[in-house]
Amino acid sequence: MCGVAGVYGGARPSDGHRDLIEGMLRQIEHRGPDEAGCYLDDRLAMGTVRLSIIDQAGGSQPVGSADGRWWLCYNGELYNYRELRRELHGLGVRFRTDSDTEVVLQAWLTWGRSCLSRFNGAFAFAVYDSLTGELTLARDRFGKRPLFVARHGGVWLFASEMKAFLAYPGFRFSFDQEQLASIFATWTPLPDQSGYRDVEQLPMGEYLCLRGDRVERGRWTALDLEPGPAPASEEEAVELVRAELAAAVDVRLRSDVEVGVYASGGLDSSIITHLAAERQSGPLRTFSLEFEDAAVDESAEQAALTEKLGTRHHALRVRDEDVVRAFPAAVKHAEVPAFRTAFVPMYLLAERVRQSGIKVVLSGEGADEAFLGYGIFKDALLLDAWDDLDEGARLDRIARIYPYLPHFSGEGAPRRMLGLYRRFTEEYLPGLFSHQMRFQNGRFAVRLLRDATAPFDAAQRLVAGEPGYHGLGTVQKAQWLEFRTLLAGYLLSTQGDRMTLGHGVENRCPFLDPAVVRLAASLNHRFGDPFDEKYLLKRAYADVLPERVVAKGKFPYRATDSAAFVQAWPDFRDTLTDQSTLDEIGVFDTRFVRALVDRVFDGPAERIGTKENQAFTLLASLFWLHHWFVRGQARESSPLRVGLRVVDRRTSALPA
Repeated sequence: MCGVAGVYGGARPSDGHRDLIEGMLRQIEHRGPDEAGCYLDDRLAMGTVRLSIIDQAGGSQPVGSADGRWWLCYNGELYNYRELRRELHGLGVRFRTDSDTEVVLQAWLTWGRSCLSRFNGAFAFAVYDSLTGELTLARDRFGKRPLFVARHGGVWLFASEMKAFLAYPGFRFSFDQEQLASIFATWTPLPDQSGYRDVEQLPMGEYLCLRGDRVERGRWTALDLEPGPAPASEEEAVELVRAELAAAVDVRLRSDVEVGVYASGGLDSSIITHLAAERQSGPLRTFSLEFEDAAVDESAEQAALTEKLGTRHHALRVRDEDVVRAFPAAVKHAEVPAFRTAFVPMYLLAERVRQSGIKVVLSGEGADEAFLGYGIFKDALLLDAWDDLDEGARLDRIARIYPYLPHFSGEGAPRRMLGLYRRFTEEYLPGLFSHQMRFQNGRFAVRLLRDATAPFDAAQRLVAGEPGYHGLGTVQKAQWLEFRTLLAGYLLSTQGDRMTLGHGVENRCPFLDPAVVRLAASLNHRFGDPFDEKYLLKRAYADVLPERVVAKGKFPYRATDSAAFVQAWPDFRDTLTDQSTLDEIGVFDTRFVRALVDRVFDGPAERIGTKENQAFTLLASLFWLHHWFVRGQARESSPLRVGLRVVDRRTSALPA
């Protein structure tokens, strides 16, 4: 895993462009602390910081074609690189290294852009034709690896993380009010959003091609959730699940360094831990978080799993004050506003993983999206069938949606929720029916911003522009929205890639293997009870996992919120309400900000609900983003800690 950065176009690069690309790479060196390299010519300066995992000795970047025409800077892992290498070798391609990076380049030279559909991996890369001057940027199908683009002063900037742009002379970040409203409303940046003016994220499954002044954009793959042929029996379905997940873990264990696993104690990570442990010759190393708050702690399930599987387990106990202490640094790596603090413990856990000598971990992300594990899918089922159900059936389904939430359980709780659900049986946000109830919390957070008049317009444009979306069923639409919004924009990024790569650790997600996602689409709701989430996963692994893990049901990963700031950082109140800072940031409704802060710091913690906690976290994260990015305090001025390997093809650098 690595980080890439570059500058394309504009005036003829000078000798200062080596210093420029080195400065950009320094901003993201945490992603690849093992090596650094760059390519320079009269049109382009691009480089890579490398986390060496496959072919540690021979996989240095940038990698070029044998004739020196093509150059690749690559962030990612191609899990099926061995199969593609064999296929390319059969076509006469000869390789100089054993790296997956060279396979990416040779696949591009052999098949062109169509090679992307053959890739099973997590990647974002820049490939350059030095003869024509054409630069292509591309990103994987699920958005596992980031890639940002900015147009500034006649040049194109691109990088794995936006903080690399701080090294470009004259570049300044400023918040985009419309994007912030969308992010606050929907909890996450949408596929092309960054939260800042003139900075865009290359959406998952898309490419951007630059050649002089010509700009071409396109999508190389779409998210296909249409069910395929179903197996004849539940037993056959269970075997298919086992086979595809085993294959997905097999290819993600390919590494020249040791691979660990995040074992949270939940069903998804426990399945991955079991499959990885089966394939290890020695004890598998596992890592997890423990919390003081019993309501969010899963250490008992973690202990049951790791003892059964005989792993070498490392648990990190996180206190509320630890979350508050690490919050500013974690926001610096997240780069975008966050609606909850759960990403901060993941940042601390990645630090422990790297200190233990592990560079690669497997995790369970994607299982809930692929196998319909979230309550929001049951919400959609209930609301879609509302008019066909009598009151007893409605009450029964409500009781089974969020059994871990106190206001959904206990005597009389489902009846108290009837009125809430009834409010959302009609679609008033076109295209977003399944998520209307969730977005109520977002509506509250949007009140922090002034002039935020249409916070859901961007999400509605997203679905309106998707071919085939309106032909999907209600649950499939909800699933599509989860894949394209919260999964890519928060779980794989803020809580995933940015936290692990903040400490030079790569995370791999077997549940997001394309074959697994396709299989899940064919099996969902065809076997078992749709209100018994992930029924087939539990059936498939009940005999090899501890009973308490399988029986526990969905238990969302959460961390502490505003109460921790009140207790551990009371002075933060003054920061959040400082009028000069609020004026400098320039996007807030200061009266609402002050009212929210007063309520959080003065009121009893038990009276602060989910919507207030989310709004407070968004507010606090935006304050730190202003510090790190708008004020530019994230800028690193020291040189790279590793030497810079330079491929210099500038006219002025070539011999006469």
